[in-house]
Amino acid sequence: MTIAVYPGAFDPITNGHMDIANRAAAIFDQLIVAVYARPSKDLLFTTQERMEMAQKTFRNVPNITVESYDQLTVDYVRNRGGQVIVRGLRVVSDFELEFQMALMNRKLAPDLDVVCLITSLEHSFLGSGIVKEVAMLGGAIEPFVPPHVAQALQAKFAKLGKASNDKVPIVSLGTA
Repeated sequence: MTIAVYPGAFDPITNGHMDIANRAAAIFDQLIVAVYARPSKDLLFTTQERMEMAQKTFRNVPNITVESYDQLTVDYVRNRGGQVIVRGLRVVSDFELEFQMALMNRKLAPDLDVVCLITSLEHSFLGSGIVKEVAMLGGAIEPFVPPHVAQALQAKFAKLGKASNDKVPIVSLGTA
């Protein structure tokens, strides 16, 4: 049985993440969506909130499980019996970072492979950061995330109020 791990911050999970996870689940026997608990970026949602959103997103996909982790990804993958790390590529700049990480992971764990899936065209512009900015500015995010994630984003920004400006790096959507 081939176990693959799809690691990420998933802050929040988007339709682009769903695209990659569902396609990976069709390739591998088991896919673990691994929510990284200690990313080096500002998070809007707690690890528990990100886990709950991902679990709800994939609750009807029998070979996808959702877990959190806080160690080197290669160590986590090995501890879970995995053989493959799944990553998604949207744009050329993603390739540069993913290539660097894949080489480091290969150095740390030569027994693990990295499989990169190209996102579907309709999700190529979609990232968690831009979704958060659109939500913070009151834009419609329903086409970009599952309904429960849209509700969670709206509730989070309503709770944070003006403090949300400190949680979401602005791309430029509010200044165009």
